[in-house]
Amino acid sequence: MTRAKKHRATIGDVSALADVSRATVSRVMNGSPTVDAVIADRVRKAAAELQYRPSNLARSLSLGRTGTVAVSVPDLRNPMLHTVLQGISASAAHDGYHLLVSIAGDDVSQEERHFLDARQRCDGLILVNPRGPEDELRSALLQLSPAVVINRDTTDLPAPTLSVNHERGIALLIEHLKELGHRHLAYVTGPPTAVSDLPRKRAIARALAADSRLEIQTVSGGRDVFDGREAAEEVLRTRATGVLVFNDLVAVGLLSKLRELGISVPDQLSVAGFDDIDLAHCAYPSLTTVKVAHYELGCRAWRELAVLLEHPDSASEAFHSFDADLVRRCSTGPAPEIPR
Repeated sequence: MTRAKKHRATIGDVSALADVSRATVSRVMNGSPTVDAVIADRVRKAAAELQYRPSNLARSLSLGRTGTVAVSVPDLRNPMLHTVLQGISASAAHDGYHLLVSIAGDDVSQEERHFLDARQRCDGLILVNPRGPEDELRSALLQLSPAVVINRDTTDLPAPTLSVNHERGIALLIEHLKELGHRHLAYVTGPPTAVSDLPRKRAIARALAADSRLEIQTVSGGRDVFDGREAAEEVLRTRATGVLVFNDLVAVGLLSKLRELGISVPDQLSVAGFDDIDLAHCAYPSLTTVKVAHYELGCRAWRELAVLLEHPDSASEAFHSFDADLVRRCSTGPAPEIPR
């Protein structure tokens, strides 16, 4: 025997029971203060009696909002990005918004099209680690508003911009290794598209200019564990006693390969990363790195976007820098007295 499907209440059912128009029901369900209190109460009681649940799609159309914001990331390989997303998601959920995570991919030439496509589906957009040229990003942001940018080291974009002080972070690592007696260092770079590599290299140039006894050689790297493994032999060829690495994932890959090659860290070679992801604690040896408040970075990005969502005409140009702090662990030690 087939059971009849239970009739789901519609806005028409509520308007009939409350003896008001559908438009009035819609205004009450959307929280409009323009409806008389007595009528609004009658509508709410009718909706409760009928167990009416307004359609999210219909509500979005009537309000001109989706209740969703997009977050664009280049990829999801780095746990650092997960922490930023957690901060955004928790803060957005508190304000009744959902996230749509959109992966831009490796083709930088398609990045602007990707941003525009994501923005059309949502009420606002947060760009994490955009990699295109600054002039193209500035032009795109004029079409994407409201939008917020994370991790661009520039103060004049037409959108709130939040950046990690990568330059300070690398400077702290260099000073740490110098205090341990290291004078010959190597730097394992990020991928060619990594904009955040530029302030790291500025810190290195400044350190070299300030200390004529310091030597820092550059080694091509990337953004993940396998890039670190591939860089290991070139790092050893530099004869450096200490290594600065673009991020913790690359550093963990480097540590893994160095173990296979029989290199003792930190007795023969000190290694330092950047980001302080959870994996840095579990690496062997535990990784000296630079800690960044990525969760708080995500929370602040949402607060900046929330202001623009509520006040579209408010000024949107602002730059906020998040400091980086040194975390000393077991992967760095005194420079070896006898070279490898």
